Amino acid sequence: MVLGVKSPRLFKKDFFNNWQFLNNELQKLKGIKKVLSITNLPLLAKDTIHRKFKFNPISDHPIQNQSDLDSIKNILSQQPFYEGLLFNLDKDATIIAITFDDGVMQTPARNKLINKIQNLVKNFENVENVKIHLSGLPYIKSVVSALVAKEFILFLGLSILISAIILFLFYRSWAMIFYPILLVLFGVIWSVGFMASCGYEITLLTGVIPPLMVIIGIPNSILIINKYKGELQNGQDKIEALRITIQKISLTTFIANLTTAIGFGVLYFTNSDVLKEFGITAAIGVMLTWMIFLVMLPIILGYLKIEKESKEVKTNIFDGFLNKIIEIVIRKRKWVYIGVLFLLIFGAIGVSKISTNGFVVDDLPKNDPVYQDLKFFEATFKGVLPLEFSIDAKRKNGIIKLYNLKKIEKLDQLIHQYPEFGKSFSINNVLKYTSQTFYNGKPAFYRLPNEMEKDFILLYVANTGKQNNLMNNFLDEDKQTTRITFQMKDVGSEKVNQLLVDLKPKVNAIFNPAKYNVNITGPVVMYVKGTNYLLKNLRQSLLLAVFLIAMIMLVLFRSFKMIIISLVPNLIPLFITAGLMGYFGLALKPSTVLIFSIALGIASDQTIYFLTRYQQELLSGFSVQQIVSKTIKETGLSMIYTAIILFFGFGVFAFSTFGGTVALGTLLAITLVLSMLFNLIFLPAILLTFSKKQS
Repeated sequence: MVLGVKSPRLFKKDFFNNWQFLNNELQKLKGIKKVLSITNLPLLAKDTIHRKFKFNPISDHPIQNQSDLDSIKNILSQQPFYEGLLFNLDKDATIIAITFDDGVMQTPARNKLINKIQNLVKNFENVENVKIHLSGLPYIKSVVSALVAKEFILFLGLSILISAIILFLFYRSWAMIFYPILLVLFGVIWSVGFMASCGYEITLLTGVIPPLMVIIGIPNSILIINKYKGELQNGQDKIEALRITIQKISLTTFIANLTTAIGFGVLYFTNSDVLKEFGITAAIGVMLTWMIFLVMLPIILGYLKIEKESKEVKTNIFDGFLNKIIEIVIRKRKWVYIGVLFLLIFGAIGVSKISTNGFVVDDLPKNDPVYQDLKFFEATFKGVLPLEFSIDAKRKNGIIKLYNLKKIEKLDQLIHQYPEFGKSFSINNVLKYTSQTFYNGKPAFYRLPNEMEKDFILLYVANTGKQNNLMNNFLDEDKQTTRITFQMKDVGSEKVNQLLVDLKPKVNAIFNPAKYNVNITGPVVMYVKGTNYLLKNLRQSLLLAVFLIAMIMLVLFRSFKMIIISLVPNLIPLFITAGLMGYFGLALKPSTVLIFSIALGIASDQTIYFLTRYQQELLSGFSVQQIVSKTIKETGLSMIYTAIILFFGFGVFAFSTFGGTVALGTLLAITLVLSMLFNLIFLPAILLTFSKKQS
């Protein structure tokens, strides 16, 4: 973790002493291994008596007068080894670098430790009236986890509130609000309990599972309640109405929830632990919530007194809308197909504009302090994200041969031609520093030693001892392999991919692959490779979801034609959503790609509701036009209610701090409304077109 400050008072006595006090207080915190800054900088010195190097702190006590501090500043100006790494004198900026004890970042103690660091930082800011910038992966992870914890409660509450409001508007009954909300909360408890029993942490993804259970679970109650009220309206008594409701709704809702669970469950087959945990928890949560509703809600309805509505007053705000849809489907199918064709062209243009790009702090808004702090380090120190080259000379002591050191120097010069990279840190830097020290600290000798100088210098290095030997940080025991670390800006996975492709032949030209093994690694590459790999996995997961849902449709309707008819109205909205991403500059990345399998699973519910009812009505002997009209009227209301809940339920995620969560909610909301419209308009139009019973 790094703390950065930029101030014209950096080399004023009081400011410097307070910075030193902060450094010392940080070192006292349990869980911190080492704190390094300009106030305790270890300067390499030559011990001519014992022919070795040693380290002397630049200062080990508070500065007494300004002249002493001016001397320290002058010493720093002659330290190219640390320039750009711990300080930038031209910009009056410096860094405190913090190293943590092994394993502490993987324990709950991480957040407490980060909070203590933040408190010390605030104290310094208050005293000096200056801004300290914080960054580094441990800090970013801690801040993100704290924000997730806050949003966990916020979005659960918002999803319950929105569901309650919509249920009240639909049914005007407090009982019809209280009991569905109560049952869906049971589903939330089961889902979170499952997470806890499996040892899963609440992450950016798993944190949205509770509100997801509310949003996806409530439509189960709408289907059951609407069917039950419909049977009562048809003259059935309570017991018979409940029997018919359970008989006709159980299989339909089971298949519908199963397709939703598949949309989540296929994420288990990615090689990301976070996505696996999210996928399996959400899938099991969906099925558990469905079971709770199917078992408990009919029992509750049996005890409630529900007045039968008079047929004369049985009107609904959406009746006119459904009648208009019936007219369009039956009389203006040509315009439906023209409209779909236009949307496909519109989507195709948008899809052509999509990029595949992700950033380390991608999910944070541009005005977030974490994002702003990262940009400070990029502007002042050219970034803090490490990119590393591992170089294997394939023979013992090979890497410290002078000709190989010169190759490393060529690589360093090559990388610094790219503006995305900042300070490098390698064995060459160490040798240059020892060369400068060997010649009494003269900056002109900060260079690679020649062959004769190298032998003398390595003798001093060897006598220094393993604990103080800087070269050990860059060499293996056989002195065969070394690593070079470059500070890098967060330029995005797309740019990093281009850089890696561009660098590969140039690196091979320096280090012949037949004689050297060169690997590019580090957190930046791991993030980019992980993003590339996840995108590939998630595309495969979407195809798997399509296949599994197609198999369910085959079992349900026993017709390959019905598979096509059922999938097309749900795949086209996904394509249109992908087009919208292109138009609005939303890149394909893990947080946006997983939308498609989830949306497909949820949207398929609407298709199943419609086609199941359609298949049942085929036995009535009416014409296809009459059957389609009746199916739209009987299923349309529940489909609209469900779509409204899903739209506003997922819409609450638009208020998230995280860009990925905003994209998840917004795009899912849009896609599911599109899917509802396609299932109400395009699906019946296809059924009419391909039916042989039109009359």
